[in-house]
Amino acid sequence: MEAQGFKPVKLFIAILYNETANPDIFVPHLARIFSPIDYRSTVYSFKFTHYYEQEMGGDLSRILISFQNLIPPDSLAEIKQLTRVIESKYSDERRRTINLDPGYVDLDKVVLASAKYGRQKIPLYDGIYADPTLEFTRQAFRPFRWTFPDFSTGLYHEDLKHIRLIYKHQLRTLDW
Repeated sequence: MEAQGFKPVKLFIAILYNETANPDIFVPHLARIFSPIDYRSTVYSFKFTHYYEQEMGGDLSRILISFQNLIPPDSLAEIKQLTRVIESKYSDERRRTINLDPGYVDLDKVVLASAKYGRQKIPLYDGIYADPTLEFTRQAFRPFRWTFPDFSTGLYHEDLKHIRLIYKHQLRTLDW
């Protein structure tokens, strides 16, 4: 049997940023690198963990953006490495002002890239893992027990459903 390759997936980035970072500057930068933005969520206040406060401060916000071009799912590790370079570009005195969490949506799930080990995470390469974050069943996203608190609450589920719908329409044009 001949190998077919992977079905392309929908790239998105969950962006955490502090009050000194301006999305009007870094979002267009991301669009130039990955492709035009086809979805941008509202701004969410990020109050789910204190993990980032020491480095980034306490007044954090999160947005989700997705990109027009579909990607092969096995490019996620390379994209995570690239986002780490972009984060350093926007650092202020060696402290990040933005935290970029790339991931993808397909018809069945949301997967985030991670540089931290976890028993559910799948090694990709160069210290980067694929972290299954949400599954899509019965017209809704459902978290796993290891899913990050902000993704578990359902806060972003409508945004992710919209991104999934854009993806679904794109697949139709590709005959997948």
